[in-house]
Amino acid sequence: MLLVDDHKIVRNGLKSLIENNQTLKVIGEAADGREAIKLCEKLRPNVVLMDIAMAGLNGVQATKQIVSIDSNIRVIALSMHSEKQFVLGMFKAGAYGYLLKDTSSEELIEAILSVARDQKYVSQKISDVLIDNISSNIAEKDGDILTPREIEVLQLIAEGNSSKEIGELLFLSPKTVDVHRTNIMHKLNLFNIPDLTKYAIKEGIISLNN
Repeated sequence: MLLVDDHKIVRNGLKSLIENNQTLKVIGEAADGREAIKLCEKLRPNVVLMDIAMAGLNGVQATKQIVSIDSNIRVIALSMHSEKQFVLGMFKAGAYGYLLKDTSSEELIEAILSVARDQKYVSQKISDVLIDNISSNIAEKDGDILTPREIEVLQLIAEGNSSKEIGELLFLSPKTVDVHRTNIMHKLNLFNIPDLTKYAIKEGIISLNN
């Protein structure tokens, strides 16, 4: 399996817990969403344990791209966020499980083994109401307003990057980034950075705890 978290100490702890179970092995670690995508292309892990709130490319967008690379890869979100937009966002992206970071080691292993058997898993600490919302809202929610590329650009804008910096990260010209920025603003009817940032936080694209 692959571990994705922007804190090395967290990855080290998770690896130790996971490999105490002799049936599980960590074959790779990534510190951000882009690195996770590259490692999934190379290693094709069975299970990915994915943080959500990561700079540059969040766990939701990384999950979408990983599942599009190989639909057999099972992603489990491991997050401090229990809010509906994060949970729904991950399952809509193609995740198979969702755990909170204060979960027990026993539940972590149970979730990994369940997902590896192709069974979806939701943390016991997520409320019944939220689980009901997951069931009813995934099918009902309207299609995304923004394209995956526009969401990437929006995240980087909200994190304070300039058009030049975004272009370097995404291998785009600053002019192309500006076109994406304009399209985002018109689609959302938001025409300044503070309002775009508020929208990104509300939709779980970035987190105040990034």
